[in-house]
Amino acid sequence: MAKKKLAVIMDPIAAIAPEKDGTLGMLLEAQSRSYELTYFQQEDLRIINGIAMGSGRNLNVEDNTTSWFSLSEENEMPLSDFDVILMRKDPPFNTEYIYTTYILDLAESLGVLVINSPQSLRNLNEKVSVSLFPDCAAPSLVSSSIEDLRNFLNLHKKIVVKPLNGMGGKSIFVITEGDLNTNSILETITKENHESVMAQLYIPEVLQGDKRIHLVGGKHADVLLCRIPLDSDNRGNLDAGAQATTQALTENDKRICNLIGPKLKASGILFAGIDIIGDFLTEINITSPTGMRQIKKYADYDVVANLFNLIEKKLSD
Repeated sequence: MAKKKLAVIMDPIAAIAPEKDGTLGMLLEAQSRSYELTYFQQEDLRIINGIAMGSGRNLNVEDNTTSWFSLSEENEMPLSDFDVILMRKDPPFNTEYIYTTYILDLAESLGVLVINSPQSLRNLNEKVSVSLFPDCAAPSLVSSSIEDLRNFLNLHKKIVVKPLNGMGGKSIFVITEGDLNTNSILETITKENHESVMAQLYIPEVLQGDKRIHLVGGKHADVLLCRIPLDSDNRGNLDAGAQATTQALTENDKRICNLIGPKLKASGILFAGIDIIGDFLTEINITSPTGMRQIKKYADYDVVANLFNLIEKKLSD
């Protein structure tokens, strides 16, 4: 029986943090199931006469913090050769990212399972998409207007502002009414009224942790990752130094997941990581959700195995 073929599109594998990188965890699981792995970076993809192509390298991975991968020589191949393509390129979600989804559209049209759906990656911004679920999302504003953002601050007294295309807690600011840095922050983050950002009500429960819950095929995992900010920082992001612990889901967490999950699944999002602070949904991460390896390490619960069980079911249907 021929091996199943899996391609991954990701940032440079040599630069990842192997002990916690979620994409490496996915590749280790795929390799343990005898998938043949091929590695691409975004710039390796192209369209030639209507055919989605890529210059890829065969990949072997190891669960090792000093030597976690090896690559073959580069070969050009049609993306239709693969059974599965994991699109795991980290944000920023820019025009080049959008162009990559057009290439993946062609592969998907020929029967390749692309996770997540290229069309959905384009349609569902990770920050703005919470607006589709106003019943569970924190009060928010999306605007490029400094005046709008100041009015939002005056209404809520303490807010969080963040770019729409970022990740890992980068360029996130907490502003309190009366802060003398307010004008400078808003002028910078909006590029002087020219770039839309998201403002959300500051939720003080962030000090107890920013919760990451994974959804596989629209169904929530049974264990979540809670990221507790440092005393010196407002951000509940692992990249910003937050402490990781695991927890069971609350009833409200499950309610939010059960509201969101079916809609994401119907949109072609088979794997997502939603963020909840207190009682509020704050983000829906669909480009390259992480946190799975920490959950496996601390709680012995395997989110990635659940994902590959779903992948194999879809490939066999």
